[in-house]
Amino acid sequence: MKYGEKEIVEFDVEKDLEIWPNEHKKDYLIKITLPEFMSLCPRSGYPDFATIYLEYIPNEWVVELKAIKLYINSFMNKHISHEGAANEIYDLLDEKLKPKYMKIVADFNPRGNVHTVIEIDSEKINK
Repeated sequence: MKYGEKEIVEFDVEKDLEIWPNEHKKDYLIKITLPEFMSLCPRSGYPDFATIYLEYIPNEWVVELKAIKLYINSFMNKHISHEGAANEIYDLLDEKLKPKYMKIVADFNPRGNVHTVIEIDSEKINK
């Protein structure tokens, strides 16, 4: 197994999702685009591909960029629905970062003539 595969397979979100203290007290928006998301359809096993757009206003914590990349790549061999993936990513980052604001958009590539976009916006949902 090559070192990149090993990092992805062994990624443990509880110990490997590195977060750092936010050094800035003013509000600012962080935007991260993750264009190589892949998971497996829970019904067929076919791969699903998406671009994940993450934006958040940090409170006390920010996510380290390599850690978010490895977390997103850890879905590669996971059987999960589009909705499940978007919600899992949102819920985990909301729990770990506790941002002032966060939005996740999971824009899945069309498959079978269906294009799915899942959006979760902290200003639009009831907690």
